[in-house]
Amino acid sequence: MGSKTKTKTKAASDDLLETLGDFTSKDNWDKFFTIRDSFEWYAEWPELRDPLLSLLQTLTHHHPLPLQLLVPGCGNSRLSEHLYDAGYTTITNIDFSKVVISDMLRRNVRDRPHMRWRVMDMTAMQVDDETFSAVIDKGGLDALMEPEHGPKLGNQYLSEVKRVLKSGGKFVCLTLAESHVLDLLFSKFRLGWKMNVDAIPLKSSGKPSLQTFMVVVEKELSTLVHQITSLLHNSSLHCNSRQASGLHEALQNENQIREKYSSSSDNLYSVEDLQEELSKLSQGRRLQLTLGGQGSSAFSYRAVVLDAEEQSDPFTYHCGVFIVPKTRAREWLFFSEEGQWMVVRSSKAARLIMVFLDAKHSDASMDEIQKDLSPMIKQLAPAENESGAQIPFMMASEGIKERNIVHQVTSSLTGSIIVEDVIYENVDSEVSCIFPSRELVFRRLVFERAANLVQSEALLNDEQLPTKLVGETGRKKNNASSKSRKSGSQRRNSGASSQLTVYHGYVASSYHTGIISGFMLISSYMENVASSGKMVKAVVIGLGAGLLPMFLHGCIPFLEIEAVELDPIIVDIARDYFNFVEDKRLKVHIADGIQFVRGIASSGAAHIHGESNDSSYSVSPLNANSATSHACAEATKVDIVIVDVDSSDPSSGLTCPAPDFLDGSFLETVKDKLSEEGLFVVNLVSRSQAIKDMVLLRMEKVFSHLFCLQLDEDVNEVHFALKSDSCIEDSCFSEASLKLDKLFKFKHPEIGQNIINATKKIRRLK
Repeated sequence: MGSKTKTKTKAASDDLLETLGDFTSKDNWDKFFTIRDSFEWYAEWPELRDPLLSLLQTLTHHHPLPLQLLVPGCGNSRLSEHLYDAGYTTITNIDFSKVVISDMLRRNVRDRPHMRWRVMDMTAMQVDDETFSAVIDKGGLDALMEPEHGPKLGNQYLSEVKRVLKSGGKFVCLTLAESHVLDLLFSKFRLGWKMNVDAIPLKSSGKPSLQTFMVVVEKELSTLVHQITSLLHNSSLHCNSRQASGLHEALQNENQIREKYSSSSDNLYSVEDLQEELSKLSQGRRLQLTLGGQGSSAFSYRAVVLDAEEQSDPFTYHCGVFIVPKTRAREWLFFSEEGQWMVVRSSKAARLIMVFLDAKHSDASMDEIQKDLSPMIKQLAPAENESGAQIPFMMASEGIKERNIVHQVTSSLTGSIIVEDVIYENVDSEVSCIFPSRELVFRRLVFERAANLVQSEALLNDEQLPTKLVGETGRKKNNASSKSRKSGSQRRNSGASSQLTVYHGYVASSYHTGIISGFMLISSYMENVASSGKMVKAVVIGLGAGLLPMFLHGCIPFLEIEAVELDPIIVDIARDYFNFVEDKRLKVHIADGIQFVRGIASSGAAHIHGESNDSSYSVSPLNANSATSHACAEATKVDIVIVDVDSSDPSSGLTCPAPDFLDGSFLETVKDKLSEEGLFVVNLVSRSQAIKDMVLLRMEKVFSHLFCLQLDEDVNEVHFALKSDSCIEDSCFSEASLKLDKLFKFKHPEIGQNIINATKKIRRLK
């Protein structure tokens, strides 16, 4: 109970408390029990009798008689004697003081012969698992929770309580409900336990005094999270106002935490939450948890524990660890639940612990990671592994042989932004056939706020840039170098890629291929526009590295593109590190994408063109200089709107796009601004099926015809919507794909084949 309790327990004399001192000291307790014959720290039996006997009566319906009871830290209280005399005779009393156990045994050996008295440390009980139907603690937990010692002893004790209780058994904790005690008690019994808090009625007195509370926790074999029930009201308590208000605040805060656990399918538990529950295998169980941190290890980790379904062949490993590097954490195989179960089956492990690395692990070697993880993994191994079989560590290859940080900068809008060059261990066959003579280097754009998501990826080649562009790039890099900083042990600006430039004739991102494949849905319209000598107008919201606009610009000569980007630093990066260049068919606008689309009718948006410095951009009317634009009546319409932006709030469950781009009012605006044959494209990234369903419902309310492309090993889904009431028939997809293929102009035809192959995976939603 500690020094705080010394000032609170007014019923005890000052000299008594002075004698006891440290409530966790065995020597002090021995001395105390030598002085005191019998002492009740909290409520007396007349106050405890009805609530305790009523509670024990409920256990007799589900537990065999006689009930096995444990009273830890029994001291010289008469509680056990009263319970025995009430008919509950199979009681085990334990205390680490040999003095008090000897005294209590002598006092009760004749009158209560079935009562057991044992010298034992309640934080390390020498008792078999699931022995007792009830554990009745009268101040024991409070005594262990000395503020000077922290929660260590209390934590060990409650772990023992959880272990020795039978399923359906109850832990009864009589406590003064100090905040540090409640914090441990509530968190320790959060997962798979039912909890109730009540007050022990006090004898009427003229002034408020310390109230004893009874916390009852019932063991349940599940991972459900229950609300704490209580009938307490401030007005019903006779204790001092600080004690009452503190308890109510703690209950309210804990129930809010439990509500969040109950309402989320992606709960992140701690090892402490799951320690008892994971001692046994449970086929088909999947739990997400956090490992380490807070001084217990060098790093913290996000992990998923998966217990395999039963299989015909014996498991090779009882337990295994599978480490997923940061760069692969978003791949379907490791990111999705379905993919994770595939990894479990291939691992041949009865339990697989999948550990995900992120940016904070970048500077650590795999040997350091494994050494740090090993003690925590042993806690998660099922008890059946008592033979001590070695737990194998497996790892998903990052797929990267070399990574070089090219540029790093922080934006007030986007946060930390990284440009890196990587060499993969394996690349797609079609691109390796195009450039067979050298090791391929890819340049990537990554936002730290979504570190597992590569925003843009481009192939580098050794073709020379125009002199003007090379000069501009060199100047910009020199200006920006002061913003860069070294990241970990990764090398910067290696000679292997310093002479390479972005090749805009290839799209490295599969979702970009998916976006372009959707043009098949309006290929007849595009063919008609091209044959009439006019331009198809497209708006791309979200510039990124500018790779999608540049690729479209290069392979569709009759396409006029307006790219919209909110963050000017992103535009600088696209120009300086990804060779993004504007001309009369490709413009970029520094603007809010939603406001830009709404303002299309009143043309006159600001855009970058010609020479400009970092802080100012020229302004010209939208499309004012395009000699091949549609007639004035059509100038307010666009043919294609593509939304390819990430969300600044990944906690929403929607990674791409930002939620505002799926709002009903914006979708209505898009439909209004599209031409009659117009196409709307959205890159959607979400792990929540509920969010995907919501997106579909919103789009269905606005558009008559919806289509979707699910990429094989990617979390991206590309959604397409057509404005026209009439629509392409599924039977015409092959013909439409051929038309689209003829509209492309590629230096390497193999690249176009990827896009045509993707059209075959587009399916109708509405």
